[in-house]
Amino acid sequence: MKIDMKKFAAWFDDRLALTPIFKYMTKKEVPQHEHSFWYYTGSSILLFLFIQIVTGIMLALYYKPTLEGATDSIGRIMTELPLGWLVRSVHSWSSTFMIALVMIHLLAIWFTKSYRKPREATWMTGMMLLVVSMVFGFTGYLLPWDDLSLSATKVGTNIPMAIPVVGKWVTQFLRGGDDVTGDTLTRFFLFHVCILPLVIFAILVVHILLVQKEGMSVPLKDEIAKKKVPALPFWPNFILREVVIWLVLLGILLTISLMFAPSLELTADLMAPAPEGVKPEWYFLFLFQTLKIFPANMGPVTGEFVAVVLILIAVVAIFFLPFIDNKPEGKKGKIIAYLGVAGVIYAIVFSIWSLL
Repeated sequence: MKIDMKKFAAWFDDRLALTPIFKYMTKKEVPQHEHSFWYYTGSSILLFLFIQIVTGIMLALYYKPTLEGATDSIGRIMTELPLGWLVRSVHSWSSTFMIALVMIHLLAIWFTKSYRKPREATWMTGMMLLVVSMVFGFTGYLLPWDDLSLSATKVGTNIPMAIPVVGKWVTQFLRGGDDVTGDTLTRFFLFHVCILPLVIFAILVVHILLVQKEGMSVPLKDEIAKKKVPALPFWPNFILREVVIWLVLLGILLTISLMFAPSLELTADLMAPAPEGVKPEWYFLFLFQTLKIFPANMGPVTGEFVAVVLILIAVVAIFFLPFIDNKPEGKKGKIIAYLGVAGVIYAIVFSIWSLL
């Protein structure tokens, strides 16, 4: 039986309506200006998310989320399965790259004021993606179930205790009880491979739709001057440039993964004391150090409570930044830009301080 490929392609296109998508891609244009490079960070985030999905599925085929099997299963992946150690290393480093790029992407939007009307919701969904990405890293950190990950998770899940009213409940919900146990491991695995992927996909779809609807922003000064900015065709010009950047990033990722593969510590002992120098992942270091600089007691409340409240206020303020900075071309806009620079310096200094 001979299949008519033209008829099959027409049938396929009629069901999926691909032609309008291709037409949109050929007509879509990308503004070209001094800040155009930051456009490529968005698609690079998708690249590392895709790598996370593929390598995560490969690891989940052999991982056992139990007290008895977690560490041993990862040891088997690293020593018995062909290139299993490399798959684990790529998964670990691509997570770091993805979170770093989300941060860089949001900072670029902050400093270029690209969150201004009508892109407020685009910024807010981007902030959600950053938070979910960091939670991804936090839940994945426990899965090796070694001494370091156990102690770091105890510290991390204890922080919400400082939140008034709901703090104790949040900690118990995360741990599955009063302490970090096998129930916590199972719960974190469920979050990591089931719940968080659904959440990040839902937010990502909305974020991409908003980007397509509102388009890519141009520099504020060009918008005020009503200057026409030159544009680059999305297909194939912009896509080809993205592919080049993806290949470079893949080369960097593979090189680092080969040279600096993560190790595996001894199986966690629930009864053993916490090892010295327990620290969270790099993207939590400045928050960790912030909690440490406050005194144990500050009058009627603890220093940890004050620190957590201040961090929550800062996160909420950043989430609603487009509404706070509603006149980005004015004096308030400049102050907010300087605050962004100060925030970056603060995070770097406190992260280094925590490491030292």
